[in-house]
Amino acid sequence: MNTFYIVLLLVLGALFLLAELVLLPGVTIGTILSLICYAGAIYLAFTTYGTTIGVVVIGVVIVLSLVTTIFSLRAKTWQRFSLKQNIDSVSNESPENMVNIGDRGVAVSRIAPMGKVEIAGKSYEAKSADVLIDQREEVEVVGFENNSIIVRKVQNM
Repeated sequence: MNTFYIVLLLVLGALFLLAELVLLPGVTIGTILSLICYAGAIYLAFTTYGTTIGVVVIGVVIVLSLVTTIFSLRAKTWQRFSLKQNIDSVSNESPENMVNIGDRGVAVSRIAPMGKVEIAGKSYEAKSADVLIDQREEVEVVGFENNSIIVRKVQNM
């Protein structure tokens, strides 16, 4: 019966080490559980079967740990967990694709020097080209900079 427990502890130690290397990188609970299982197997082997079997179990622990580590570091193991889909979306679409220079809109907030404008029913981050622009004033697009629109106040005559 003790042989069963020794083998069980060796297998559990290898599984915890594999989980640590593949699923939970870093020195965490998987490593600690693996060391406890290995230490338990070695202790049982020494106390039950003597020095010779104890040394054999130490050798098995070392070989099993090396095989588990090599298996987990192989490229094919990591390819099973890697993302195979290309991500081609963007978090913020550039306003240059939707707004043209010369388009007009309204300041949603005060632009001092940054604020929000509404152009063609959509809200954009804007920067004033020259003066501070109050809320609800008409603005005109004069350029683009770092995903924001550069606007100036429309001069009413």
